[in-house]
This record gives sequence, C-alpha cells and structure tokens, in this order.
Amino acid sequence: MCFSPEADVAAGVFVGAVGIDALRHVHRRSELALASLPLLFSIHQFVEAAVWGSLSGAVSPDLGRVATWIYLGFAFGVLPVLVPFAVLGIEPEVRRRRLIAPFCVLGVFVAATLTNALVHGPIGVMMAPYHLIYVTGLRYGAQLTALYVLATCGPLLVSSYRRVVIFGAANLVAIPVLLWLTVTGFVSLWCVWAALTSIAITAHLRLVNGRRAVQSATL
Repeated sequence: MCFSPEADVAAGVFVGAVGIDALRHVHRRSELALASLPLLFSIHQFVEAAVWGSLSGAVSPDLGRVATWIYLGFAFGVLPVLVPFAVLGIEPEVRRRRLIAPFCVLGVFVAATLTNALVHGPIGVMMAPYHLIYVTGLRYGAQLTALYVLATCGPLLVSSYRRVVIFGAANLVAIPVLLWLTVTGFVSLWCVWAALTSIAITAHLRLVNGRRAVQSATL
C-alpha cells in the first residue's frame, strides 16, 4: 500500500518498467518466479489505486470490492509462497536449497491460514490519513505476521549469494519500521519498499546472468 492513489499509480508505472527489464534478463526457467515479482508488485499497486478510487467515489463500489479481494489475496495467499520458492529457484547450492525448503513449507502454511481468514471474512477497507486500513477477521495476527516475515525473509538470509543475504537483513530492519509507520497512521511507504525490492531483483538478475554470459564467451 502507499500513502495516496497517485503514489500507487506512480509506483505501479515505475515498478512495472523495472519488472519488464527483470523479465528481459531471465536466462533460466528457475529464475521466472523471482523475475515475475516486480511486475506483480506493479499490478498490486494499480489494484490498490482502484481501492482508493472506490472509497473516494471515483470508482464503483463493486469494482472496489473486487480490487480489495485481489489486493488482499495477493498479499495473503501469493507472496508468502512465491517469495521462498523464488529464492529456492535461484539457489545454486544443494545444501542451501535444503535449508530454504522448510521456509517454502512455512510459506504455504501461512498463505493457507491467511487465505482461510480472507475467505471466511469479514473483510473491509477504510481510508485514513496517508494509508488505507484493511479490516479482516484474522485471529492471532501478531503471530501470523511473525511467521509471514520468517517465511519471506528467512530464505534470503540463507542464500549463497552475499547480496541476497544483505537484502534479507535489510528487510528485517525495514519491514518492522514500515509496519510501525502504517499502524501508527503516520504514512505508508510499502510502495517504496516494492520499488526498492524490484530494483534489487533486477540488479541481481543482471549481475548473475551478465557474469554467466562473460564466462560462456571466454570458454
């Protein structure tokens, strides 16, 4: 989420462009999950812009409800699964892959639990200063949030790529700060996080596959 519909749209355009570049640098099928994340983040931002629009009267309430379901469905049911499997897909070392696998299982559990709460509702959304408040019938929210962070950040920390580990450590600092800013109603900067994450993903794919291309050319 972001602090205004305009910011969501701007972030969506920027992240979408980065996402297209990420897909251009995919050299192996196993990299597709990671490379798809920026483009999915972009769509996510545009979907939330529709949620903002429904609350301001610019978009029909029916479309707003659909957008709310899509927005939460991606956050609850897709990301906790996609992120650990994306990291697993790019990991070249067998030992590290074995360490990442439990996080994939955890991600599936978190996604199933959150999706169940989403399906059984109720869900809603309210406009607040500089962010939207999504309301769900979720129980044990704090515990599930901790497991969510573990499922999505844990795989990054055990990667054999040093820059991926650094990014994972940065996420462990950034995510609690972003949560605090949003919950306190100060401002929501998740769109900034999506943009930075997308840049990091594209940079990783460029560097890894650029080196492979150089190595292949020298053989």
